[in-house]
Amino acid sequence: MRILIVEDDMTSRLLLRKMLEPFGTCDTAVNGKEAVEACRVAHVSGAPYTLVCLDIMMPEMDGQTALKAIRAEEESRALPPSKAAKIVMTTALRDLDNVTNAYRELCDGYLVKPILREKLVGMLKELDLLTLTEDHMVS
Repeated sequence: MRILIVEDDMTSRLLLRKMLEPFGTCDTAVNGKEAVEACRVAHVSGAPYTLVCLDIMMPEMDGQTALKAIRAEEESRALPPSKAAKIVMTTALRDLDNVTNAYRELCDGYLVKPILREKLVGMLKELDLLTLTEDHMVS
């Protein structure tokens, strides 16, 4: 699995990377602008991301705007939903407006910080990105 972690906070970025590395190759971006470009380059190179963990509050371009741009890029390439990246919003914001907006823009999941490994693994299973065998291999 190819994973992009988009997080402006270094500690959060490192923690997510540590939790996700057993499941695939992890790249990082520090803001939404970098994330959109990383996704574009990944598509051009023929190796798109399977999973994007996208923080909402970031400088230059927030996660909600990046989510729209990533989905627009996928749409411009006529990707069927089965080939689109699974995008999980990761944020300290748990208010209904942010959750609703994220799902309206077609995110696949929403995790509130602090992100616990069990919740992250549960989300990967819900999105059919992780099998029971893979989870037990890294427990």
